Amino acid sequence: MHQLIDEYFVPAFDMKALNDSAVVDNLTGRIAVTTDSYVVSPLFFPGGDIGVLSVCGTINDLSVSGARPLYLTCGFIIEEGFPLNDLRVVLESMRAVAGKAGVSIIAGDTKVVDRGKADRLFINTAGIGIVDDGVDISPLNVRPGDRVIASGSIGNHGISVMAERNGITFDPPVLSDVRPLNGLVGEMLRKTKNIHVMRDPTRGGLATTLKEIAGASGYGIVIEEEKVGVKPGVRGACELLGLDPLYIANEGILIACVQREEAEGLVDAMRKTEAGAEAAVIGEVVDNPKEIVLLKTKIGGLRILDMLSGDQLPRIC
Repeated sequence: MHQLIDEYFVPAFDMKALNDSAVVDNLTGRIAVTTDSYVVSPLFFPGGDIGVLSVCGTINDLSVSGARPLYLTCGFIIEEGFPLNDLRVVLESMRAVAGKAGVSIIAGDTKVVDRGKADRLFINTAGIGIVDDGVDISPLNVRPGDRVIASGSIGNHGISVMAERNGITFDPPVLSDVRPLNGLVGEMLRKTKNIHVMRDPTRGGLATTLKEIAGASGYGIVIEEEKVGVKPGVRGACELLGLDPLYIANEGILIACVQREEAEGLVDAMRKTEAGAEAAVIGEVVDNPKEIVLLKTKIGGLRILDMLSGDQLPRIC
């Protein structure tokens, strides 16, 4: 175990030693803390792997709370016989994306379990960030008239993982959208503090996330189908497999409810970033019907969007 840590984890994360705990400089202001576990199958998929997913997922959970992510910890549960070359690739993915996001991996833990007692590799991460003064992100801030913004197209991650898992290929291939969102969120908050809520629509997709916001705020949300971005490959895969892209998981976009007067300027600022290049206003918050999400279809009808019941695609994160 000492050899494994010294030869793989310590150099991957540029540490003198990888400790069970770490001491950091004084953190001032409001502190945000999150934790998550990653069991995605397969471990490697078009556009990413479990390593980049674990780092980005935790960074994004902090970011959409309005925090600036600073530090991560990581725990690894490795099945006996897992190829060390694959471990090296995962660690390099984590190192690269954490460096790109400006986040340090400062502590960790590693356990090896008997063959057959785990599915190759599981990763747990925890994250710490700082919420700056004037930032107040909560569904309780949502008000009728707020515009709903999506930072990109939906369904890419879930379809990418599903396709790889089942040996399905697309031309062009559908790539996971997994990426850190802290840079995008930073630009958004520099543009305006009048962002009432942000969420990353992971499990359950866009529809479930909007339903959660509606339920927590007490107001309704109406979105327009023609304004929701869906790439042709994702749409085609969903039609072929009987899936709804509104409920497919994402790992590199966010949803925000923003004061109406700020929406267009915010979208313009988002589009100047790589992660927000496809940003668009897709709907608005309404007073009635309360706690209901409605989709205005392309043919002019209305469809109620509820939370996902069950899991269309298990183990996508």
